[in-house]
Amino acid sequence: MSPAPTVPDNGPAQVRVDSWIWAVRLFKTRSAAAAACRGGHVRVNGATAKPAQPVRPGDEIRIRSSGIERIVIVERVITKRVGAPIAAQCLIDRSPPPPTREVLASLPQRDRGAGRPTKRDRRETDRLQGRTGD
Repeated sequence: MSPAPTVPDNGPAQVRVDSWIWAVRLFKTRSAAAAACRGGHVRVNGATAKPAQPVRPGDEIRIRSSGIERIVIVERVITKRVGAPIAAQCLIDRSPPPPTREVLASLPQRDRGAGRPTKRDRRETDRLQGRTGD
């Protein structure tokens, strides 16, 4: 049996956030990672991150993608995309567990092809969720 792959420790002290989240396989492409940063879906230490913002070991990164929030802590800084076992060594995943099937089933869903909600539908939804437009 071969030894487990490791990440060399002689890498840079900091790297761009879009490059890092792509390298550790949180996004499929670097351009998708940069677009998420530009769209305000990536936060570094609580502040909205631009694609070129540097990250260092110990930084907390929050990523909102497909309605799910991922919370990761930077363990090691890498610039090149690596395999999944090595990428797992570069971060600490603090993401909350995904919602259960019961919770997902209880969420209201519009029928496919029903179009946009009407003003009346929005008001009913707001009332059910406890939001008031007053």
